[in-house]
Amino acid sequence: MPVAILIGASRSGKTTIAQAISERFLDNVEVLFFDRIGVPAFEDMVREYGSSDAWQRAKTIEWMSVLAKIAETGRKVVFEGQTRLTFVAEGAAAAGWSDYIPILVDCDDETRARRLIIDRQQPELANSETMSWANYLRREAKASGCDILDTSTVSLDQAVSYVIARASPRL
Repeated sequence: MPVAILIGASRSGKTTIAQAISERFLDNVEVLFFDRIGVPAFEDMVREYGSSDAWQRAKTIEWMSVLAKIAETGRKVVFEGQTRLTFVAEGAAAAGWSDYIPILVDCDDETRARRLIIDRQQPELANSETMSWANYLRREAKASGCDILDTSTVSLDQAVSYVIARASPRL
């Protein structure tokens, strides 16, 4: 089974989908979260890696190596993280691994802003930088032919079904 890799900007729904898969397929799918490694302060990323992008790249490459090893065991895996498709591809190539399906979990900017302001109560994140990051990921996904799951109008059940169907039609 290919590993489903869910990427996306803040409040796209990737973590919610991954958590639902973890709960619903507890015995069948291992769900891993990029941020569980710990995310250092911006200043620490810059001091240790030169930039936050360099930190994200290095950690994505590490994760792809871990995922490749898990995939070799035959376990079903879903991975969730806020990273770039190019870093995912680079990490997988470095690990000599290609059996993964990247899925951009996305939503329109209005939905993202509402989720940040109302649901998450973090209005400071509903800014042009967040929206630009989401737009960058959207352009990158379209250019690479990556699957895009727009969560603006789909239910959580529909989103979970989409990911499971793409990653493992046998579940």
